[in-house]
Amino acid sequence: MDRLKAMQTFVQIADHGSLTGAARALDSSLPAVVRSLAALEAHLGVRLFHRTTRRNALTEEGRHYLQSARDVLAAADAADFALKAESRELAGQLTITAPVLFGHMYVAPAITRFMQRHDKVRCTVLLHDRKVDLLEEGVDVGIRISPLDDSSMVAQQLGTIRSLVVASPDFLRRNGEPRHPRDLAHAPCVRGRVDGPSQWTFHEGTRVHTVPVDGRLAFNHIAPAIEACAAGMGYGRFFSYQVLPHIAKGRLQIVLPDFESPSRPVSVIYPHARLMPARTRAFVDWMKQEFSGFAL
Repeated sequence: MDRLKAMQTFVQIADHGSLTGAARALDSSLPAVVRSLAALEAHLGVRLFHRTTRRNALTEEGRHYLQSARDVLAAADAADFALKAESRELAGQLTITAPVLFGHMYVAPAITRFMQRHDKVRCTVLLHDRKVDLLEEGVDVGIRISPLDDSSMVAQQLGTIRSLVVASPDFLRRNGEPRHPRDLAHAPCVRGRVDGPSQWTFHEGTRVHTVPVDGRLAFNHIAPAIEACAAGMGYGRFFSYQVLPHIAKGRLQIVLPDFESPSRPVSVIYPHARLMPARTRAFVDWMKQEFSGFAL
């Protein structure tokens, strides 16, 4: 039995939830995948999956073994890369996704500089304000502004951003500046997403305050919501990178700074323990260098 190949098969079954999905991802036959899993389970002396007609669910032993298998495969990939990278010119297709505004302001310029150094790499950049499933949508690398909640992904933190409540100076002159989050409960608030939260969470040391918010305006994009706040339509809550230019120009002002939520991580993410092309690994390293010390 090729143990590395068997581990790779096991990880693919776990990631795709089925033997068929793993066979497709590995460009292998279904019988070969079945034999590989059976050989690995026989070698370990445990069952790794509960078999059902619809999905293969990990057993308790399988969950423990999964992380070890990922670590072994990642180490093997890293060893191969270290030997081959120096002698290999980067080439091929790279697909990257990022949030729309953050991608426009920060990610796209970094990608452009990367491409200027590697003229044989082709790159497609997908800017979406939804959580893209990298495995399902065939994306190599994602930039995400939130903690990682997918165990099939690796996240390497690039920096942090803050979540700020803002309003226009004119609005604050007319309505007074809030002193506590509860002051927003009956105040006009502008939401940057139609389906966004109808309550905002604030932190005061170890205490958490959750405040219901409402207002006459809700948008499905951030930019017009920010403009509405700057025009005096109410309070808005946005990521720091989205409003810092407006704050610098005096169009918006931060309120309730002592009740800010903890900063959110900005991370580069990619599929876990999958054979990573040299161009992908080089891009991840490039982004870590470009965003070194990034905090907004």
